[in-house]
Amino acid sequence: MIGVSKIAFRDQRFFCAIAHLKKEVPMLVIRQMQVGSMAVFAYLVGDSETGDALVIDPADNIDGILATAEKNNLRIKYIVNTHGHIDHISGNREMKSRTDAPIIIHEGDARMLGNTSPMLLHMFGAEDSPPADMTVKDGDTITVGKISLKVIHTPGHSPGGMCLYIKGFVFTGDTLFVESVGRTDLNGSSASQMFRSIREKLLTLPDDTQVLPGHNYGRTSTSTIGHEKIYNPFLQ
Repeated sequence: MIGVSKIAFRDQRFFCAIAHLKKEVPMLVIRQMQVGSMAVFAYLVGDSETGDALVIDPADNIDGILATAEKNNLRIKYIVNTHGHIDHISGNREMKSRTDAPIIIHEGDARMLGNTSPMLLHMFGAEDSPPADMTVKDGDTITVGKISLKVIHTPGHSPGGMCLYIKGFVFTGDTLFVESVGRTDLNGSSASQMFRSIREKLLTLPDDTQVLPGHNYGRTSTSTIGHEKIYNPFLQ
């Protein structure tokens, strides 16, 4: 059974999904938060039994993310970046300084952390990220509490772009949006790679898997794999 609710908080939108996966598996808590000027979705993913959590792409509004974690009795143990672009990593430094959580990114994008150009930092009014503490590759798992997320390497938007999967949910970063896909006109991008990643690694997931994207660019804040197969014009 999955319960879903939306909560308004200033200019933020929060999506709450609480899922009982199996009787013996702990409760999965997901919070979706729109942060910053680029409509980035940051996510808290936690185990309500242990209180341990990770944060995906803490791009901005670290105060709000930490307040949400505290409200839900969650402790942030890891910072996970779906890829290394500045609009997703700009909150890493502050989040790490306030939680001492290690930063995790796919090995293909690790070089981006700490190497953002001064022009982009000025453009976004952002701080560059500290380097990665850990890197992952396709098929690895990231475990927090008793919850494990599978790493799915989805190159295309960036060389080390990745999605994170747990039964019922996939966090798609900038690979797959609601009825759209990530851009491929950036340095290191590849349209052919991205569409191969989507078709071979994401569209093969169960149709009822909820798609939790990296930006609030769609008509709705979430979707499903089944919906994207039918209604995403870029995949027809």
